[in-house]
Amino acid sequence: MPDAPVTPIRHIFYLHGFASSARSKKAAFFAERLRGHGLPLHCPDFNEPDFTSLTMTRMLDQVARRVDRLEAGPIALIGSSLGAVVAIHTATRLAARVDRLVLLAPAVMFAKDGHRFLGPERVAGWRTSGTLDVFHFGYGGMRPLAYLFYEDSLGYDAFAAAFRQPALVFQGLRDDAVDHRVVEKYASERSNVTLSLLDDDHQLIASLPRIWNDVEPFLGLTE
Repeated sequence: MPDAPVTPIRHIFYLHGFASSARSKKAAFFAERLRGHGLPLHCPDFNEPDFTSLTMTRMLDQVARRVDRLEAGPIALIGSSLGAVVAIHTATRLAARVDRLVLLAPAVMFAKDGHRFLGPERVAGWRTSGTLDVFHFGYGGMRPLAYLFYEDSLGYDAFAAAFRQPALVFQGLRDDAVDHRVVEKYASERSNVTLSLLDDDHQLIASLPRIWNDVEPFLGLTE
């Protein structure tokens, strides 16, 4: 594992995944653990102002605005699935502020594999109709998503983002949304990344206590 920071992390963000929310189980888990250290958890809600107009560019801008409002001090980003991709690109863009990352089931294949997951006909239909109905786990129902989300996503490649900060990656071997082999390849190509493969699914809920055992010292929160 990378060395713990000389200066303890001052600000910690949780970046939720696609069609999730800032009130997810993982966000609540980390917020509770951090309260024990007297630290708040910053949780931008990427569904604001609405889910339909979501884009990666909007997510990145939302995080950047929150960072701009913070006092000086090292920042850690904890990102889940698509939120982990937001963390990767934020670390690249705001290298002077972001000190380290924790990536949970990172969707590093995002955008590149859109046609494989959706199929070319569905992508073409999305383009034609302008929206695609997707299940939103935060809302518990279907919500429309504009084609601009897909079009915008093509400009963001996690494999091409050259962040230098130390990162812990946790990936489930039974993940049916993110292929662990892709994440293994991603981690193997980066000396600043430490990968832990877990016997868990995409949500990683059962592994959260195990994950926290690594994250707590990584963030400099232990003696």
